[in-house]
Amino acid sequence: MESLEKKHDIILGIDPGTIRMGYAVIEASSRKPKLIAMGIINLSHEGDHYQKLKTIFAKTHALILQYRPNQLALEAPFYGKNIQSMLKLGRAQGAAMAAGLQENLPLFEYAPRKIKLAITGKGNASKEEVARLLEVFMKFEIESKYLDSTDALAVAVCHYYQKNTLRSEGNYKNWEDFVKKNPGKIKS
Repeated sequence: MESLEKKHDIILGIDPGTIRMGYAVIEASSRKPKLIAMGIINLSHEGDHYQKLKTIFAKTHALILQYRPNQLALEAPFYGKNIQSMLKLGRAQGAAMAAGLQENLPLFEYAPRKIKLAITGKGNASKEEVARLLEVFMKFEIESKYLDSTDALAVAVCHYYQKNTLRSEGNYKNWEDFVKKNPGKIKS
């Protein structure tokens, strides 16, 4: 029987959305994060907005029960021109947060710019750039239709960096700094 004691942190990253919600689960060891799971929850078939919120809560709660993370990291809604869209995204984030709070998980929220900066070294990187660097860093291939799940993975990896796990070993400021100091670890 496996011990209930965790040897490493398990981080659940969520990219909230009302059409698709991305999620990723990583094991955060001191050397490098390990991908456990990632995917998309499709909400387009749900009825009204309130049903979507109920589904977001239920699916996030199910992910928490399945993977037993001890930290929940979420992408904050970005400030755009469409107030209604921002309000809906904020509610989606709140539904995911409520699921984490129900299980007493500590919550961490990151702005999209901060996430992109942590992964690529620049705050205005595209989804594709973020996905490509995550593919190289995490050593797996991502299909373009799963960019919402790579956004969630980026949130989890950003949180991993913020917890200073990687910095304590190499004193890196961000992904760009890591690449500069470790050119032999990057394969094209």
